[in-house]
Formats: sequence, structure tokens, C-alpha cells
Amino acid sequence: MTMSSTDLPDRFNEEKSAYTVRGADQPDLEAGAAAIREVVRTLPARPGVYRMLDARGDVLYVGKAKALKNRVTNYTQVMRLPRRLQRMVAQTRSMAIVTTSSEAEALLLEAQLIKRYRPPYNVLLRDDKSFPFILVRHDHDFPRIQKHRGARKIAGRYFGPYAGAGQVNRTLNALQKLFLLRSCTDSFFKNRSRPCLLYQIRRCSAPCVGRIDETAYAELVADAEAFLDGKAGGVQAKLADAMNKAAEALDYELAAVYRDRLKALTFVQNSGMSAQGVEEADIFALASEGGAMCIQAFFIRGGQTSGSHSIFPVHTSEVDEEEVLSSFLAQFYEDVPPARLVLLDRRLEEADLLEEALGTKIGRRVRIEVPQRGPRTKLIEEARRNAAEALQRRQAESTGQAKLLRGLADLFDLDGPPERIEIYDNSHIQGAHALGAMVVAGPEGFRKNAYRKFNMKDPETRPGDDFAMMREMFTRRFARLAEEGGAEDSPDRDKGEWPDLVLIDGGKGQLSAVMGILEELGIENVPLVGVAKGPHHGREGREVFHLPDGREIMLPVNDPLLFYLQRLRDEAHRYVIGAHRGKRSKAITTSTLDDVPGIGPARKRALLMHFGTARAVKDARLEDLQRAPGVSTAVAQAVYDYFHPGG
Repeated sequence: MTMSSTDLPDRFNEEKSAYTVRGADQPDLEAGAAAIREVVRTLPARPGVYRMLDARGDVLYVGKAKALKNRVTNYTQVMRLPRRLQRMVAQTRSMAIVTTSSEAEALLLEAQLIKRYRPPYNVLLRDDKSFPFILVRHDHDFPRIQKHRGARKIAGRYFGPYAGAGQVNRTLNALQKLFLLRSCTDSFFKNRSRPCLLYQIRRCSAPCVGRIDETAYAELVADAEAFLDGKAGGVQAKLADAMNKAAEALDYELAAVYRDRLKALTFVQNSGMSAQGVEEADIFALASEGGAMCIQAFFIRGGQTSGSHSIFPVHTSEVDEEEVLSSFLAQFYEDVPPARLVLLDRRLEEADLLEEALGTKIGRRVRIEVPQRGPRTKLIEEARRNAAEALQRRQAESTGQAKLLRGLADLFDLDGPPERIEIYDNSHIQGAHALGAMVVAGPEGFRKNAYRKFNMKDPETRPGDDFAMMREMFTRRFARLAEEGGAEDSPDRDKGEWPDLVLIDGGKGQLSAVMGILEELGIENVPLVGVAKGPHHGREGREVFHLPDGREIMLPVNDPLLFYLQRLRDEAHRYVIGAHRGKRSKAITTSTLDDVPGIGPARKRALLMHFGTARAVKDARLEDLQRAPGVSTAVAQAVYDYFHPGG
């Protein structure tokens, strides 16, 4: 497999090479070891990253090395490998190699590739949670403060991460009271002629209408950033002094404003767990029990915790705790900027390498420490206790989940507890904006990264025809699945994520339609169940479950299995309705004018402001179009010609 320069970030493009050796298709330990030995012959003793690939070219494992030749050679001594890596070698048929200029660069690239390919033999973050930040934007004369997720491409300062949206929202609410910074969009700001409600309730200084000048507003922004940087003492003293001066001048209304801001400051300071003298740090502790692991993360910013989060990495079987934590940290900081200080509950062999890699990535020093005494040990103990409790709760939930899945297997005569359940639903309003959706659940709950939407594209799918919509949805899903993963009974079936159970929102008609679709595709042995409302339209919670053999099952109203199946169906409803609303909202903001050549947002706005609707623009005479403000003769002619071809 040859790697192109587009496969990797720019900083890794200068030095790279790839090696490919093909072997037999069936898993075989000797064939895998032979493929690796062939690669070793041409490997340099340089830092880099290697990928183990199976016969299909799928990535099995991503690893990094200080000396590639030495590290990869270890895989040829198969009898010395743990069983997990022996299974990996048995499936290996080729390798891809990328050299780097240092081991720290190799560590960063390894984390990036693991996140991209999610190999089955690497320790993985389970949920890829995107942590929210508070952003003070610097792309406007009057900066805006807002919540932010995702790539940090907007000019400004980012403060965080915060463990959840609730923590950010509470902090933003207090910051608005404290610093009176605007939170509105630029377009809303630009079109104001009088202050909005936030000004009336003293949560904004109304720069949009000139109630504060740019210099004074910039001072508020500087105070906000200083506060979020942990310099609350100076801000508090400044507000207290201003309040006292206003009181001395008998301006009690202004003094009350400063008093309220001081209260907001106190709220923010007391809203989190005390960091005991630590201004900025990320804290991680790992708990392990019965082969399962939990990593508890605390984030300290400005001397206060900005929340905590429990993370349950997967593929941790037969992997040492230290290796799990090291791999986790490298992947975690792929998207999240590290604090200047990272506190761990155990020493890591690669701590120095992690420090170097993280420091290189963000351009400043990062220290990794394991506290042995003093107040920082209490923070570690708190994180360790939370990790153990979260793991215990998770295992208790997993035990209940496993029981439910075994119950499903018995109820629907499955071969075993389902690992992947797919639930299908569709939504439309009188046929408009038709949309189908699939949600996925398994032993660990809902797998939201596997959800999928289906826009109806087939011209034969009539608007409002639920059967036709289901037909198109299943045809697209299973035709692609069969193409990617072979037949449903092939050894490669797992590659395509075949479902162990399919739930269809609907009764006998929908179930029969889906059965016909799969029969046409030559797909068998996919368990199907239709979920229909009961005789009283579900008001008693008595759904009817239709099976392909004609059986109908109704469960008692207090049966845990019924509650579980209802949760699955309700999640499908929630997802498809949300997606449908988004599609409908997007359609509302579009018009036929969008397709007219040469008509941009400004001219479109001018035409709509003058005529009122797109229909009126379409029906307007050429003379009327020419009289519209901001519309030239040429543009008017172009619009008229578009709607009246040949006329």
C-alpha cells in the first residue's frame, strides 16, 4: 500500500515511505509473521509510525517507535508476544510505514492515526467527546463571548475545556452579569437601533447602540480574560473600589450595579471544587476492575475546577494500566489543548516523551507530575475515588444491560445477545422534506457515531409513501453493507457492521416491505422485528412486536424488556424528528432565487424586500424588476430571463 502526501498532515510529508507485502487471505500466524519479516528487511533504524493491515487493507493496529527496525522486528518473534498481539499478527498481511524526525513527532502522528482509523487492537477513547470552551472572540471591535465546540479556528482566546455544556452555560450566565459583554451574533449587533432585553436586565453594556465606547468595552474584555486566566483577585479589588467610590459620590444606582457584579464574581469563584492552590492543571486517575477501566478527568482553570468527566476506553483487555493511560493521554490531547501542569495518579514510562510531544504541539512547556505529598495528593485521591465509583456504576449498568440483551435474544429467538441493534424510522409532513434515519445500540448503550440519516433521492419514492421510504432506506443501507462486508454469512461479515437485530417502526406492512427488499438483495438471516402501536395506539404502553413468521408478541406493561424496546424506538423518533426539523428549517431559508445566476445575498435581499416573496419576484414584469432598489438593468433582465425562458 503506497501512501500519498495527502494521507498525512503537512508536517509529516517531507520524510515518509511505505512498504507493502501481500500474503494469504486467511488468518494465519506464520503468514502474518512472514509479511512482517519482509517489511523488516527494508526498514530504517529511525523514529516513525507503522500500521498493521489485514488482507482487505483495513488498519489493525497503529504503533510508534524510536527505531522502526528494532520495534517491528519484535513482532516476528511471535511466541514471545501476548495472545492479543498474536491474534493481530495472524491477521496482518501488509504494513504501511511513515518515518518522522523524532519520537515525539511519531507519538503525535500515532495518536492522530488511531483517532482516524480506530483500529481494533489499539486502546481507544470510547465516545470521542467534544469538550466545550468559552471563547472571547477577537474578530470584532466589540468582542463577543460565547460557548464553542469543535475546531478552534475563530480568532480569539479559548478558555477551558469544561466537562459539559451545563457548566459552560452557568459560567457564561455569571460572566454576562459580571462583565456585561455581548453574546449576540454580529448580524444581530449590526441591525440594532435600541438596546435589547439583556441590557435592561444588566447583562450587556449595549455597545450595539453606543451605550459604551470601544475603549471602555475593551477594558471589560481585558477584565474578563484576566478573570478567566485565574486573576480574580485584581478584578474583585477593582470592582470593590468602584462600588465604594460610587457610594461615596451618592450614586447608589451605580453602586448597586457594581454590587451585583461582585455577587456574580463570588458565584463563579464558588461554583467549583477548590483547587487547593493549583491555578491550571489537568488531573487524571485510572480505576480498573474485572478487565474494565475508567479514567476520571478533572480540569482546573483559574484556580477552580471546570468540571470532571468519566471516560471508559475500549480494547483494554490484556493491556497494562500504564499503557492504557499513556495511549489515552496521547489521543485525548489530539483535540484538547493540555494545561501547563498534568497530574497523574501513577508514573508512566513515557512521561518525558509525552511532555516533549505535548510541548511541541502547543508551543510551551507542559509538565507531567505524580504528586507524592501535599495538597495536590488530595486532588489525585478525589479523582481516583471518582474513577472507582464511576466504574462501579458502569459495571452495575452493564450487568443490567447484559440481562436485557439476553432477554431480547430469548424473546426474538436470536443466536445470542445482540451486539448491534439497528432501529429505523422516517419522518415527513404531508410528504414534504421526507427523511429516514437509523440509530444504533449495543451492550454499551447508544452508538451515536453510527447514526445515519437518509435523504430520499429515488424519483420513484412518492412523497408521503412510508413503504416506499422504508424500501429506499433499506435498499441503500444493505446494498452497501453487502458490497463492503460480503455476504451476511461470510467470514468478513463483521467488517461491514452487520446488525444482529433490526427494529422497524411500523407493523405488518412495513415489516413485509423490508423482508421483500432483503429477499431481492439476496440477504437472509437478518433478524427483523416490526414495532407497532397496540390496540389503543400505545396509550397503555402495549406495543405489538411483529415477527417475520407471522407471530405477534405483546409484553406486560411493567416488563423491563418492554421499557428497553420503547427506549430504542423513542431514540429513533427523537433522532429522525430532530433531523427532519433541521431539514425543514434549512428549506425555509432557501428560495427559488438561490438558483438564479448572478444573484447574491445582497440582491436577493433587495428583491425580497421590494416584492415580499420569491413568487412575486417570479411573476414580476421586467419593468417592475428594473424599478427595484439596488437592482441594475442587467440583473433585472437576468432574473426575468431565468423565470421566463424563451419569453
